[in-house]
Amino acid sequence: MSFVINSLIRSYGLPASFHFDQTAKSCRKTQSNLLLKLLRKNAACAFGTTHGFASIKSAQEYRNQVPIREFEEFRPYINHILSGKKSVLTVADPVRFNVTSGTTGEPKYIPVTLENQNQEINLIGQWYYRALRDHPKFLDHFRIAIISPPVEGKTEHGVPFGSASGMIFHRIPQFIRRFYAIPTGVSEIKDYEARYFLIARFALAKKVSFLLTPNPSTFIRLAEVIAKEAEAIIRSIHDGKAGKNIEHSALSERLVPDPDRARFLQNVLEKTSALQPRDVWPELKLLACWLGGSVGIQARKLSGYYGNLPIRDIGYMASEAHATLPYKDNTPSGILAIQTNYYEFIPEENHGIQNPPVLSCHELERGKRYAILLTTTSGLYRYDINDIVEVTDFYHQTPVLAFVRKGRDMTNITGEKMHANHFLAAMDEARRQFDLSIEQFRAVPDFENGRYCIYVELNAGVSDEALRDQVIPFMDQALAKVNIEYAEKRKSRRLKLPYLALMRKGWFDDECRRSMEMGKRDIQFKWRILCSEASPEDCAAITKTIENRKD
Repeated sequence: MSFVINSLIRSYGLPASFHFDQTAKSCRKTQSNLLLKLLRKNAACAFGTTHGFASIKSAQEYRNQVPIREFEEFRPYINHILSGKKSVLTVADPVRFNVTSGTTGEPKYIPVTLENQNQEINLIGQWYYRALRDHPKFLDHFRIAIISPPVEGKTEHGVPFGSASGMIFHRIPQFIRRFYAIPTGVSEIKDYEARYFLIARFALAKKVSFLLTPNPSTFIRLAEVIAKEAEAIIRSIHDGKAGKNIEHSALSERLVPDPDRARFLQNVLEKTSALQPRDVWPELKLLACWLGGSVGIQARKLSGYYGNLPIRDIGYMASEAHATLPYKDNTPSGILAIQTNYYEFIPEENHGIQNPPVLSCHELERGKRYAILLTTTSGLYRYDINDIVEVTDFYHQTPVLAFVRKGRDMTNITGEKMHANHFLAAMDEARRQFDLSIEQFRAVPDFENGRYCIYVELNAGVSDEALRDQVIPFMDQALAKVNIEYAEKRKSRRLKLPYLALMRKGWFDDECRRSMEMGKRDIQFKWRILCSEASPEDCAAITKTIENRKD
């Protein structure tokens, strides 16, 4: 069956990839044509009429007539759509809504048209084609996709809403989906512990050659559950049960006794003393997850659980848009999908000011960072998604982008203007220099004392003396290297040395769990590297503080 699936992917992917490459050679023309086509198609909708889409003939006219907006400025339009009004943001009605958390606490409902949905499927098909070209055996056995529920409900007018990843997965043909080890019903289980136990139980029951999930911390959680629940999982596979007294009638047809697989796993456990993914799945060929931004910290830990496997980023994708096509392993970079959305960019240093300079795709420079504005076929126009991306390369004439961080992720004690990426860079240097085993970290300004506190959860013991006398001064120097304003403030003693707050084991997991208890999805959990103030939960998790008083 893998031969049939591989053949179908290749037969679809080859012409689609050829077309993608041809348009990548004419970035400016492709984007211009896409914009004008999109505006003509939606000129008669309410938003298009208000903003004079019919009269727009160029990118500059588009910028003149349509202001930059954040989501809350789109919410009234989307509320009209949810109430049943037609032709609001697009002439075509949405076929679904992607739901994600909003900055105000109220969920964001992102409309998705059929055209946009088909564009997503096209990009995913090309991802598989390019991955298959580089890893011919990665689909030879069962696959694991850990996703959120495809449908979490329906609007009062019957339009489904749920997670983007779940709905995309649901569109994959059934004959392909049946070779995914995890039944879709597992993602709908509300109990966190039960859900992960069943994910591990179904996963271990199969030979697996490919694992996919957006957030790498999900892979780490899976490995931890496998190690912790090894005996119970092996027993449930042997007996054909869900295990741990979990009952779920919709999964019963997938629960078949498999003494041979249980025997194999038991032998691995006896030889290694702890089940690890790298031992139970010798057929594993490829991992797929995000590699950019703050989740990169978690991605670097995967080799300890899964072995030295290639990892391919799944792309810069959000509930609002799927924007890049990764084409190489072990990098967060991907080719900008210029055939799918229209993009504009604001230089990072100008993001947030009034009337910022705005650039088109063909005006970007390698090595520079930008805030990205999205215009989509689902009705977001000049939408500021509040993300910062970096141009890492060019593919023909088209930029290759990597997600860096959320925008406006900045703090300031005395004019130093610290970004989350400054701390990411400094911590990465410290990790390499001292071989630190960092589970997670977060930086918070201590305004009262004019310094930064860095919360850090360490997996391996490091002496307090080494942290105080070596690590803290090194991190201070690393921060000065990446931020000249910080360096100047340190020289003038307007900023004092940072200090460390050592966090109890499980600090990171606890925040993830609290997020899910508030209704957010674990695979979309976003850790904040830089916060403007300390939270009560963070303060309660501190085991000790380490300060260097030689400043």
